[in-house]
Formats: sequence, C-alpha cells, structure tokens
Amino acid sequence: MGKGYYLGIDVGSVSTNLVLLDGNVNLVYRDYLRTMGQPIRVVQEGLKALKDRMGDIAIYGAGTTGSGRKLAGVMVGADVVKNEITTHAVAGLSVNPAVNTILEIGGQDSKIILLRDGIVTDFAMNTVCAAGTGSFLDRQAARLDIPIEEFGDLALKSRAEVRVAGRCAVFAESDMIHKQQLGHRTEDIVYGLCRALVRNYLNNLGKGKDIIPPVLFQGGVAANRGIREAFRRELDMEIEIPPHYDVMGAIGAALIAKDNSQKKGCTGFRGLDVSECSFDVRPIDCRGCANMCEIVEIVKDGVGIACWGDRCGKWSSRTQKYV
Repeated sequence: MGKGYYLGIDVGSVSTNLVLLDGNVNLVYRDYLRTMGQPIRVVQEGLKALKDRMGDIAIYGAGTTGSGRKLAGVMVGADVVKNEITTHAVAGLSVNPAVNTILEIGGQDSKIILLRDGIVTDFAMNTVCAAGTGSFLDRQAARLDIPIEEFGDLALKSRAEVRVAGRCAVFAESDMIHKQQLGHRTEDIVYGLCRALVRNYLNNLGKGKDIIPPVLFQGGVAANRGIREAFRRELDMEIEIPPHYDVMGAIGAALIAKDNSQKKGCTGFRGLDVSECSFDVRPIDCRGCANMCEIVEIVKDGVGIACWGDRCGKWSSRTQKYV
C-alpha cells in the first residue's frame, strides 16, 4: 500500500464534520459545515471541498457517525457505521488512554460516557431538551447581543453568583430576562447560566454515576470557557480539553475505519467523486402488515441503493442487493 488516508464523517443535526487521518493517525484535514437540514447536500459539499484541497488522494477506509450516519454511510460506501457513544469513546481513548469520563455537548444533544480500563461501562444521552446544548447557547448569546466566541470569556469576568433556573430551556431564558430586569450585570447572568446548564447536565445525565478523573470534555461547547469552568467547580476536578474537541466523533469514526480496513485489506469507499452523483430520498409506505412501517429509500442516479425503517427486514435486506 502507498500513502493513503482514513476518512471520518460525523453528520449531526447542527453540523457535519469531516476529518482525514494519515497512516500514523495524525489529523491532516478537518472541515466543519452547517448541516442546515440538508445532510445529503452538505456531505457532498464536504467531499468536494476535501478533493479540492487534498487532490485525488487514496482513501483506505471510511467511517460515519452521528444522527445521519446511516444515510452518509450508504452515500459514501462507509466501511463502518457507528453510533456516537462508540466513536467519542474511541477518540477520547486515543487522546488519553487512561480516561474514565467523557463529557460531550454538541449542537442539539449531550451525552456522558463512563469508561473503565478502556471499555465503555455506562453512558447516558439527552436528546429531548435543548437546555445546555450549543444551539441554546447560540440563541442566548444572540439575544444578549454577545458574539458566541466571547460568551465564555465574559462569563469568567463574573464576580457575583446569580442563580439561573436551568432545568428547562424555556424557563432558563425567562429567568435570564427576569435577572436582567432586576439589574444584574450581564457577565454575572451569563456565568449563572453556565452554572445552571452544567447542574442540569449533571442532574440529568450524571445522576447516580461515578464520575472520576481523568475527565475529557468533547463537543463544540467545550470551546466555551464559562462552561468548562462551571464543570470544574461543580465536579471539583480538572477538565481536559482534547486538541480537536469539536470533531472527536469524526476522528473516532476514522480510527475505527482504519482498524476495520486494515483487518479486511480493502475498503468499500465509493470515492470522492460521490460529490458529483445525484442523490435523493423517497418515502415508501409499506402496507404489508399492521405495523405500516414508514420506509426511507435512498436513490443514487435514479437507482435505489438502500432502504431502512422497517421492523421485519423486508426492505432493509435489499441493501446488500443494491450496493
């Protein structure tokens, strides 16, 4: 084998991240794109940008993760399609093999992963309430007319404790408005929000869990110094931020793809020219039984290449025939 790379794609509801690792698992390329509800278009744009930047390189393995992992996996011919818990754990271990706890907060969800001796022993995810996620922080920063890049630094200027309700995104916003009307300083309100969101995270996801160091904080929200400091104070322990904290899911997918492809000696990756193909998704109402499953079929250049959404396997089993 000559010089080749391993591709990781993390398709989330807010962002889509693409990374390339070389044979020594060094990160040589990374890209962050807004998903904007159009994962097919964004994945293709990401692949095109990768090719424009890196040229027609050899990809020895590809992996996908995130909420749109199955769709992206079919599009690119991924060797592995893994959930976010697995990919974030693998990426975290690559940074610190001794890690025991991973805190992850993304654009629309959050998760906690407990590891012992390099094995995931427990985890929890929150995909219901937006409180504490990146999108909620973006909205509050915009409402306060503060650039999100400055949100965390402003929080660290706080000199007074302002308690903000953080159990619900709606209540948190209402309470922040109330605190403003009472005349509290903006930096105190902002840090109060950071503390509230961290308490909400720990009460919902960390309740009853043995959180012990080393602790890694991953996901886009790890850039927020106010949230990082709030975690440090609430847990009374140091919080480690990986160098590429915001693309750890994609890194984990690439690492797993590397291991998988080396074992098989080949890859199913369709090539970077996938960006030039025409993809579409069409729904199918299956009335074969009382379940009445809503089937999703992905179509490439007019030909169906995969289906999912069924309970019995009648439609999803066709994937092998198409691919």
